[in-house]
Amino acid sequence: MDYEIVNKLALERGFYAQSCEIYGDSQAGFWDYGPLGLSLRNKYLDIWRKEILHRCEILEIDGAIVMTKNVFKSSGHLDNFVDPIVKCMKCKSIFRVDQLIEKKIKKKVIEGLSNSEFDKLIKENDITCNSCNSKLNKCEKFNMMFKIGIGPTYNESYLRPETCQSIFLNFPRLYKTMRLKLPTGIAQIGKSFRNEISPRQSFLRLREFYQAEIEIFFNPKKIDEFNLSDNLLNYSIPIQVDNNIKNIKISDALSDGIIPNKLIGSYLVILHQFYSKTGLNMNECRFRILENNEPAFYASFSIDFEVKTSLGWIELVACNNRTDYDLKTHSKGSNTSITINEDNEKIIPHIFELSMGIDRSIYSIMEHSLINDGERRVMKFNDKIAPIQIGIFPLMNKEEISKIGLEIKELLKIDFNIIYDKSGSIGRRYRRVDEIGVPISITIDYQTIEDNTVTIRDRDSMKQIRVKIDKLKDELNRKFS
Repeated sequence: MDYEIVNKLALERGFYAQSCEIYGDSQAGFWDYGPLGLSLRNKYLDIWRKEILHRCEILEIDGAIVMTKNVFKSSGHLDNFVDPIVKCMKCKSIFRVDQLIEKKIKKKVIEGLSNSEFDKLIKENDITCNSCNSKLNKCEKFNMMFKIGIGPTYNESYLRPETCQSIFLNFPRLYKTMRLKLPTGIAQIGKSFRNEISPRQSFLRLREFYQAEIEIFFNPKKIDEFNLSDNLLNYSIPIQVDNNIKNIKISDALSDGIIPNKLIGSYLVILHQFYSKTGLNMNECRFRILENNEPAFYASFSIDFEVKTSLGWIELVACNNRTDYDLKTHSKGSNTSITINEDNEKIIPHIFELSMGIDRSIYSIMEHSLINDGERRVMKFNDKIAPIQIGIFPLMNKEEISKIGLEIKELLKIDFNIIYDKSGSIGRRYRRVDEIGVPISITIDYQTIEDNTVTIRDRDSMKQIRVKIDKLKDELNRKFS
């Protein structure tokens, strides 16, 4: 489904909306979740916790959003968390250089080029200001962190640009207090903040966004001792190799050197299996190994999980072997030893990271779920992730029928997300709930008064059955189990 159609529906139906939209000075890159979007996100995270955290026995923490300057000095963000920008000599408009060049030459620019390399491309391709066609100044770097001051002396601090740093800082304490053994995982869900130069396309590039990050701490000397079951070894994942996407068994990817070790292979499988339960079309997903200048400077291996949308391939999860970079730099920056004892040897663990963009995952699920089915538009969310599970519709606005409808609502609302609607024709009510992905509709009519049965309608097949009210909860539990 086209991005514009998905975004229009999301705005009209209460999935999300631009923050402060009634004010003329509202800034791009900030969005609010509406009731449907929030319910969808919560259910997505319920699946994430069950299928990854619980399955892999990963701990979850909730760290502070504001962090001191020295954290980001040690992590490298103060020096390296930058985007290239260029200013117009005449109108003073500011542009992100790589996007400006890409728009002109119609192909992707390699990330990580120096200022002089960007300046050379601008000169060679005769690139001018998009607004007034004037010449551009020299390229410069723009740090994307939000700087804040704490207390009356305004001590320099920053809103976190990612959720992982507090995991690294908390690791030594958690290792002791939770009596951890390597390999072990620690996760965090929360907001991150990046002062993007040109945020665009609603949930796909934000200045304030949700991340779900998992950091797997392991002993690099024992990486080959990691056990992998036959089920995982024989599991195939789609990997882009030589510009072709191939379904490759993990065992073959390991023997061919495509994936460096069993630990990473196991988490790629678990990640793929998780997304298969969220409603994404897995035929439109791939893992892509990063090459050339793409990976972060500290990563020894990087592979992204990507999804194909109407806007092209979008990264949903960045998977990086961060080596011991983070614990070493924070140990040095804080003058605190971050080592652990394993087998009577002091070691600094290495880290494999799965960094997930939640908002763009939510958008991708919506785009993959929305279809045109004849004359109706249907959001085919799977039952586990649908923000509203059941619609309850009195066929006529009669006191007896409405009374039964409200009684059914009271019966079900603790166990299910309910929408109760008694206005408009039944056909229009069905169309409304089809469009927001409600899997089951219950209709109360005159026959209900006679035999105490209601009609259950399935969203996808539109088939209807009649069920006794006293059997209704059992039938619904069976449907959603």
